[in-house]
Parts: sequence; C-alpha cells; structure tokens
Amino acid sequence: MSVTQHNMLEQFDDRALWQRLNMFDWLWALLALAGAVYTYAHYADLMDSFEVAILAGTTPALIGLGWAWKPMRPLTLAVAGLSLAAIGLYGSSLGAAESNFFLKYLIASQSAVMWMSALYVLATAAYFFALATRSEFTGKVASAITWSATTMGLVGLMVRWRESYLISPDVGHIPVSNLYEVFILFSIITALLYLFYEGRYRTRALGGFVLLVISAAVGFLLWYTFDRGASEIQPLVPALKSYWMKIHVPANFIGYGAFALAAMVGIAYLLRYRQDRRAGGAVVDSRLPALEVLDDVMYKAIALGFAFFTVATILGALWAAEAWGGYWSWDPKETWALIVWLNYAAWLHMRMTKGWRGTPMAWWAVIGLFVTLFAFLGVNMFLSGLHSYGEL
Repeated sequence: MSVTQHNMLEQFDDRALWQRLNMFDWLWALLALAGAVYTYAHYADLMDSFEVAILAGTTPALIGLGWAWKPMRPLTLAVAGLSLAAIGLYGSSLGAAESNFFLKYLIASQSAVMWMSALYVLATAAYFFALATRSEFTGKVASAITWSATTMGLVGLMVRWRESYLISPDVGHIPVSNLYEVFILFSIITALLYLFYEGRYRTRALGGFVLLVISAAVGFLLWYTFDRGASEIQPLVPALKSYWMKIHVPANFIGYGAFALAAMVGIAYLLRYRQDRRAGGAVVDSRLPALEVLDDVMYKAIALGFAFFTVATILGALWAAEAWGGYWSWDPKETWALIVWLNYAAWLHMRMTKGWRGTPMAWWAVIGLFVTLFAFLGVNMFLSGLHSYGEL
C-alpha cells in the first residue's frame, strides 16, 4: 500500500479522529450532554416521544458541529445562558416581562428580536464600511456584531418557545409556525452560513452583500410586527399540530438561507468580473475575493441548500399525507417548491456535468433568489391553497 493510500484510509480511521480531540473538545461534549439531560429533566412532561427523539438526535449533532466548527461553542453557551436566565426571570408568569428590567429591555423574546434586528442592520453598514476603507478593525467589529445579532435572534426564539407554554400548554409550540417566526429563523440561518464561510475562506469582503439580504428580511419583519401585530403568539391551526413541523420547517429554511447566500455571492461575483474585464487582463487590486473563491462559495452554498431543500420537500410530502391524505396535491406552495427544486437541480446539473462556470451561473443564482422569494413569500401574498394559514 502506498503512503498516499495509507493517508487516505487514515482519514476514515476513528482512532485518528479521537487523537485529534483535546480536553476542550471533550468538555464541550460533556456540556452538550449535560444540557440535554437538563432539558429532559425539566421539560419531559411537555415533550412527546417524537420530541424526545429529536433531542436525542440533535445532541450528538451539536457535539459534532462544535468539534468541526469551534465558534458554535461560545454561541451555544451564550444562547443557553441568556435563554435560561430569561426563563428563570419569567418563573411561571408572563407578567414578569412588564416589571423586570432585563426581560422588558433585553431578553424577553420580542426585546431580543428587536436587538437582533438593530444589530443586523448595524453589521451591514459596518461590513460595507470595512470593505470601502479596507479597515481590518472595522471588519472584526462587523463580525462581532453579526455574532451578537445571531445570539439575540436565537435567544428570542428560545424564549418565545417558553412564552408560548406560559400562555397555556395547549398553545405551546416550537416557534417556526408563521411568517414572523420563520423570518427570524431565516435571518439567523443565513447569518450562520455566512459566518461559517467567512471563517473558512478568511475574508469579510462578502459580509455586506449577505447581510444586505438579512437586513431586507429584518425590514419586512419590523413592518410585519408593527403593522400587523405579528409578534403576538397565537395557537396553532390544526394542520400545524404535527411533529413534522419541527423538522420540515428548519430543513426548508436552511435551504432558503443557503440559496440567499449564493445569490448575494453571485452579485459579488458579477461585480468582481466587471472589475477584471475593465482591467483588460491587468492585475486588479480589488476589495472583493478572486472569482475562483466566489464561484466556489456559490457552488457549495447551492449544493448545501439543495440537499436540505430536498430533505424538506420529502418531509413535507410525508406531512401532507398525514394531514390531507395525499403526498402531493399541486397546491400553489407545493408547486412552487417543486419549481425551486427543479431550478437548483438544473443549476447543479449544468455545473457538474457540463462544467458551466462564470457569469451565467452567477446570474442564474441571483435569478434563483427571486424564484425562491416568490415560493417563500409571494405564494402567501398572492395565491391561496392548503397552505393559506401562512398568508399575510
């Protein structure tokens, strides 16, 4: 066996993996396990068997994610600490939010979401300022603000989950049931995906572009909150009282977030391509990453989004069979989900089999965002069907 073959096999050797883990990795695993035990011990009476299975499955996934991407550790600990603090301050009454300073202005769900919104907009401006001035310090500040915004958004969702049960155990549900909640989820997932690629490629030049779509989502969220009173927690409609919602919706929005990320990277690609073309072959001193890097990020984001969107579509079909008696009914939401899936399937097919690269694929990714946006929001605004419970 050659040295190269031996090294390739060693990558799949479990012993090599354990040897790479240090004391902090094992401490992280113990903390994640302790968190799962604490959750089960305190909330088992509110969980059904399916939710217990989700808890059992997400715990090793969280451990693995923390091993592979270490910034997830402080994020998780901060979200857990702030969420538990809010839950403790609430006690058994929602009325505490009116009298407690920290709940009212910081870590009640609505307060945390408002902080998230403000911080994402601030981070967008900071990223663009860093790009324009080439300020490394400002770029680091922008990243820190984005991490802080993501933390507050997750705290808002976690605390909202508890608040729904404080209203009544019958009202309590995971906060992914309406447009208000999923816009928060979309913002968080898109930001996390961006932060991963920011660390992976060691560049903050794309931050302003990606945070721009998050800021747009925040703008809609604020309008939806203040104009429509969407932040009020409502009981679930019968069709949503299903364990499928707990996995279908998050998987769907990982797909949406990845597609949004790819589109904004596509815009950066088109700008960098225009700079290179104007230079006529000369070396370009650009603030944006090289075209090869942008192309790679765009491809990986779409591949990741497509994988999760495929899983979400399958789960949605299973849910439909349980709720409405059939796997597929050509409901407008289902039809447009299929259009989104076919769009990105074709994108990946043309890249992987035909070798398509460059500006056509970047334009395709940008146009794909509008197709996805209509499936995500336009269907709820202009069409009706079995999914009409999500309309504006």
